[in-house]
Amino acid sequence: MDPALWLARLPLFHDIDPQALARLAESSRVRRFERSDFVFRMGDPCDSFHVVLSGQVKLFVLSPAGHEKVIELVGPGASFAEALMFLGRPCVVHAQCLADCALLSVQRKAVLDEVQADSGFALRMLAGLSRRLHGLVSDVQAYALQNGVQRVIGYLLRDQAMDDERADDAVTVSLPVSKATLASRLSLTPEYFSRVLRELEDAKLIEVDRRDIRIPDVKRLSAYTG
Repeated sequence: MDPALWLARLPLFHDIDPQALARLAESSRVRRFERSDFVFRMGDPCDSFHVVLSGQVKLFVLSPAGHEKVIELVGPGASFAEALMFLGRPCVVHAQCLADCALLSVQRKAVLDEVQADSGFALRMLAGLSRRLHGLVSDVQAYALQNGVQRVIGYLLRDQAMDDERADDAVTVSLPVSKATLASRLSLTPEYFSRVLRELEDAKLIEVDRRDIRIPDVKRLSAYTG
């Protein structure tokens, strides 16, 4: 398990020279967590960012009434807490493992040292953070402009290319987390999320088998408006 190789795979570190990656890798350490463990809680110091090597991490906040809102689901090969780390302030979200996890944690000081030593490094990191921000803005737009059915369909088809010559083939999507967690990620109630799945199943657009969802016709599902 070479930390430098994992870091090189991150969009955040595209085009970073090997020497800088090696220095960052030296400051990192692999940490292991069990399912339901917290990587950090809201209010904790944020002195590092994390790469998921295995497992899955849920970033979420709690309302005053105790209701959970999932901000992001982070799987293997993805990272989290980079922007929080740069703020130099306590964490503003909770991070909890949804399965047994191995994380690569990179220290804030090592990243700041590289930023101060190389302006090009800083610009490339800014580009990576901008891509992450663009993704979050797209999420907000989807929540504001799409109804619940469109959000669920968008999630199911997020990895499918509509212009692909194989788009007519049946595909199976395996939900990586519970339906309740995914519903929160899509800003839906669990009851409404289940109702949407039943609607799509009644319309013969999907076939649900626990967490496996078979889509007989991707283009037909994409065209459905409810």
